[in-house]
Amino acid sequence: MKRIADKLFGDDYQWSVLGAGRHQLPLVTQAALMGGHVRVGLEDSLSLGAGRLATSNAEQVSKIRGILESLGLEVATPDEARRMLALKGRQHVLLP
Repeated sequence: MKRIADKLFGDDYQWSVLGAGRHQLPLVTQAALMGGHVRVGLEDSLSLGAGRLATSNAEQVSKIRGILESLGLEVATPDEARRMLALKGRQHVLLP
């Protein structure tokens, strides 16, 4: 699918992968190695690795961040991610 997207869009697109279940971390790691963005969270997987349940989304984010940084990949800051995805940011959202 990435090869087809490259043919259709060239370099002018953003893509990401989420992995459901126990394969979440290996799948998103491979996506990052291919140049994509990643997304993790308890809504997709309760696992933090073989036989280990995650206690929070933050724990999963910390885990994938450590994996990606150990592979020499740079992790975007929240502000950088908002710019890449053209999001307006928390300060422009009405919160209860």
